[in-house]
Amino acid sequence: MGAAIYHSGTCTGSTVNSQVTRKHIEIFARIFFTFFRHKGRMEQAESSRSSDRKRLDLLVKGRSRSRPIFVEVIDVSEGGCKVKGGHGFARVGESILLRIDGVHTPVGKFVWVDGRYAGIAFEGKMHPAVVDFLHNENARKKEQKKAGKAA
Repeated sequence: MGAAIYHSGTCTGSTVNSQVTRKHIEIFARIFFTFFRHKGRMEQAESSRSSDRKRLDLLVKGRSRSRPIFVEVIDVSEGGCKVKGGHGFARVGESILLRIDGVHTPVGKFVWVDGRYAGIAFEGKMHPAVVDFLHNENARKKEQKKAGKAA
């Protein structure tokens, strides 16, 4: 494979020989800088976390804006969780109450929203044993499903 060389609006090389437009460069730059902006935000958030996150991947029911809402809890910690929902399901600053595997979380607020993903910070803290229980119970249920499919 040959290396592509950019020179005065044209990209040349043994594998690429096409006109590169200003639009292509703008799109590439936008994607490139968006990636690093999000990467920096995630690294900053991870370094400022007061507790470890536990992976869940569990569909749960909650209440936001006085209406029921269904979200997938991606991970949970003592101080909050990351959720995935439909487009426009949340706005920064809104309150939410979740019930994960029968356990009511403290009231939370959406602190960031990025497309279908959002971060929730709990107003109180969940006990570390409760977080561990939710994680272990979810892992146990997944193992039972796998064993049931294999049998």
